Parts: sequence; structure tokens; C-alpha cells
Amino acid sequence: MSSPAAIDLWETIAGEAAAESALWRDALKQDVRGRDAVFSPLAQERFALGLETIYEGYLVHYGSPRLFAPPDADTALLLGDYLYAHGLVRIASNGTVGAVGDLSELISLCSQLRAEAATGDGSLWAATAALLGAGELDEARAALRLRGDVRALDAAARAAAGDEAVERALAAHAERFR
Repeated sequence: MSSPAAIDLWETIAGEAAAESALWRDALKQDVRGRDAVFSPLAQERFALGLETIYEGYLVHYGSPRLFAPPDADTALLLGDYLYAHGLVRIASNGTVGAVGDLSELISLCSQLRAEAATGDGSLWAATAALLGAGELDEARAALRLRGDVRALDAAARAAAGDEAVERALAAHAERFR
């Protein structure tokens, strides 16, 4: 069962998107099942809404979104980009320049991985969420970008958030891409 904070998170994302555009309102799912936070439990609470907004944009582009069911690929592209931008604005208002930089790197590297049909996005998301704004992921991201090596990202996420929390997040993430 979702907590009241989680319900507010989904209501906020959905409500603001619906208020922004009739296109986004029409793309909202009516089914509320499966609206679980995936990577924000690894992050500082102040980043939760922005992080899950960006992750929903990622799911709209590449996976199974929790809140939206865009009617076509063009709408999905625009909606995903809107969610990325809206999430970054949230992080910028609650966080640091470093957090925005980390998320920009995340979005860019995830796009590269998807274009190359490469793996590692789950570990990248987990490490980014767990260390958002800490400025500690440059070498680990380079290992993924250049060699496809996720070990440093995985180790960083686990050291910051714990094995159990990271395993839950990775399992939930994998479910969104079946």
C-alpha cells in the first residue's frame, strides 16, 4: 500500500501535468496500480518528487510508465521531455547545481545506453539517486560510458543506500522494462 507522501507525489506529478496541457491530461492512466517510487527511496527526501518526475519521463520514453499512457510516439516524446524538464526544475529549486548536473549526466548517459542497446541504466539510476549532488560519480559514469562497466556505479549505490534498498530499486526498475 502506498504511503500518504507517495500518494501526494503521484497526485502532484499528475495534477501539474494535467494543468499544464490537455494533451498530458488525456494521457493520464486511470488505473492507480503500480505507482511505486523506484529510485527516490535511495535519495534524500527533498529530491523525491523531482527524481520520480524525471524517472517517469524516462519510462514514458523507454519503458512502462506508471502515470501516463501516451496515445502515440510523438506524444510520448513530448511528454517525456516535459517530465524531464519539470523534474529538473524541481531539483534546481530544492537542490544544488551539482544535483542538476548529476541528473543531466544521467539523462544523457541513459539516452546513449538506449541508443546502443546497452545495459547498465538501473545501476546508473541507483547510484545517481543515492549520491545525488555529491559530485562522486564522474569516474563510475565514465567506466559505464567507455567500457560498459557498471561495477563502480553498483558499488557506490550500495555503499550509500544499502544492498537491500538497491536490490528493491533494481527489481522495480526491471519490472518497468519487461
